Amino acid sequence: MVSDQNPPKIILASASAIRAEILTNAGIKFSVSPSFVNEAKIKEQSLRQGLKIPELVEKLALEKAAALVLGNDEIIIGADQILEFGGSVYDKPKSVDEARTRLLEMRGQEHRLVGAVCILQKGHKPWCYISTTKLLMRNFSDDFLKDYLAQEREALLTCVGAYKFEGRGALLFDKVEGDFFSILGLSLLPLLAELRRRNAVVA
Repeated sequence: MVSDQNPPKIILASASAIRAEILTNAGIKFSVSPSFVNEAKIKEQSLRQGLKIPELVEKLALEKAAALVLGNDEIIIGADQILEFGGSVYDKPKSVDEARTRLLEMRGQEHRLVGAVCILQKGHKPWCYISTTKLLMRNFSDDFLKDYLAQEREALLTCVGAYKFEGRGALLFDKVEGDFFSILGLSLLPLLAELRRRNAVVA
């Protein structure tokens, strides 16, 4: 059970609206304090050093959590997600045109979303969980893509895959292998289990 006097405070080191929504819907009490790290630099250096994608995404999640000042009674959650397609790593599209190009490239093919969620807390070893989901994009028509882009517009630029799987983005796919929450960017069930183990939520 959670201590009535001193349950650890939970801080989400992310500006992601969907990650916050996942935690809120699960009934978790937390605060948001986005951390800002140079993700492009970390990715460039890590890939140059030969880090595999799961190692890279874990490093990014840990760096985001570590960028915040850690108090004695705090649990800091860092998370990240990387899209891998055809042996390349992709960032969020910078324009709707770039999103269109990416979706056309992935049409009818499979890509992977590799995610990490990590916890930092004083007196504990860092904890991380790595997830890999596989998504098969259907061979949608050009007319569908035109309508999809018109409906979603700039919202696509907040998602690494140029889709929100919890919404209209699901229409892009024929098949997925993996956990729903991991696709959205936060592996909720392993995270909840670890929070319970640390007496941060009711067991």
